[in-house]
Amino acid sequence: MLSGNGLEIGALHEPAAIPEGASVKYLDALDEKDAAKLFREIPGDRFVKVSFIGDLDNDGLSQFGEGAFDFVVMNHVLEHVANPVKVVREVFRICRKGGIVILSIPDKEYTFDRGRGLTSWEHLWSDYVNDVRRSDDDHYESFLRSAAPHVFEEPPENLKIHIQLSRNRREHAHVWNSDSFDRFLGDCFRTLAISADLRFRSRASENNIEHFSVWQKR
Repeated sequence: MLSGNGLEIGALHEPAAIPEGASVKYLDALDEKDAAKLFREIPGDRFVKVSFIGDLDNDGLSQFGEGAFDFVVMNHVLEHVANPVKVVREVFRICRKGGIVILSIPDKEYTFDRGRGLTSWEHLWSDYVNDVRRSDDDHYESFLRSAAPHVFEEPPENLKIHIQLSRNRREHAHVWNSDSFDRFLGDCFRTLAISADLRFRSRASENNIEHFSVWQKR
């Protein structure tokens, strides 16, 4: 479904496969050299070459005009950002009419997030209305309790260190399963007046990891 010139956001070291005839550039909060320093567990030569630097929590997509790209790909990014509703708005803004937007998130039941509660629409809408640009410590403490419970066996003063490292690495701040992400997108489209047609969807019950959907902007 992809053709023309596109943007992939947050590819890091796992870029999407792009069909022949399409071209893509990459946006991330860090360039590939700084990413390699932060994520030392990943071989440095695997990171994509970043074309644009942009922090999604601080209007990182405002550098692009409306309809700037034929397609936009954002896989496993929304769970990391402070204001997912605003990011959805901006992703559809920078995609041209008739263009394609690909969105995916990990389903919590198939990841280290399974012990966490779902993030509610009320929480996410409040973040949007209040233009939240930084997830508070509670988000990362929740992440650590599910993904790294051994942290809480350490001296209590160590918790702040682990929270700060989680923030630096932009670990999962928000949590969905496939059903709640369907509802989240529906709420976003309705409240933000985004008009798009679903072209393809695969849920975690089918692929054992994520909610993956392809949208064509009207």
